[in-house]
Amino acid sequence: MEQINKKLELDATDLKLLDALQTDASLNNNALATLVHVSPPTCLRRVKRLRDEGLIERQIAVLNTDRLAALQGYGLTALVEITLDLQGAEWLDAFELRVVADDGVQQCYRTSPGPDFMLVVHVADMPAYLALAQRLFTADANVRNVKAFFSIKRSKFAPKVLLTR
Repeated sequence: MEQINKKLELDATDLKLLDALQTDASLNNNALATLVHVSPPTCLRRVKRLRDEGLIERQIAVLNTDRLAALQGYGLTALVEITLDLQGAEWLDAFELRVVADDGVQQCYRTSPGPDFMLVVHVADMPAYLALAQRLFTADANVRNVKAFFSIKRSKFAPKVLLTR
């Protein structure tokens, strides 16, 4: 039996649902349905399909860093450029697997041209950054260059993906 590869298509309602959930994923199904002008059963079915298709990867809480800082301090955020010496797929994959497994690495991007990776790192303080750098960069003989830029202020943080039709 031949398997049919069905292309997922998004209509205006799907895009409204995704946009609304990016703004406030805590909305209950009735509130979400009202916001996008569909019935609650339709809303529930569509959101389930969007999850099943992998368009909704996960739901998280975005913490208020200014309020949290009063309790724990701001910590240290660094944007780190990494260039590897050997750049074959197996070397890039191995490095990527190691850094994404580290809790101090918030974001990891493979980039081109320029450095091989850009990381967003958030740790408690400079000694914690040093430990991370030794663990992930210094201990790896394939890391040729590390350039870190330390954040002095976060002006914007928007995890929202712009949706277009």
